Amino acid sequence: MKSNKLITLSGLALTCQSVFAAEAVSTPATGFLQIMLALLFVIALMLALAWVMKRVAPMQGQQQLGMKIIGSLHLGQREKIMVVEVGDQWLILGVTPSGISRLESMPRQEHLLQNGTPVAGTAFQSWLQSKIAKRAESQNTGSNT
Repeated sequence: MKSNKLITLSGLALTCQSVFAAEAVSTPATGFLQIMLALLFVIALMLALAWVMKRVAPMQGQQQLGMKIIGSLHLGQREKIMVVEVGDQWLILGVTPSGISRLESMPRQEHLLQNGTPVAGTAFQSWLQSKIAKRAESQNTGSNT
């Protein structure tokens, strides 16, 4: 009797296995579609995480470093001069696609700021022009000797 039940159970298991195997057969198109959907899901997940990191990371960095962009002046399509406040110093930076270079540094200029925002005026322009003229003069006198 025990062997009879065992034979019946094994036959039933084989029948179930063959039925489920017949239903589980997929066409190559179905398998390809599943792979493509999984790939698109992973790519979308990566893009979403990159977007979140881009939105969250700069805010944390600015608060920790104590840096603030005071202003910028575009010189060309991809070149610009930026004034960045670090502590009580202003750094004048030249920014190009190939790098960033410090052009000059100066103490914080309270009179150029009004309510924490830069004031459009000639004080900074005249200061920058005088520095450029001094640099050009020193390069000219250095090359004449």
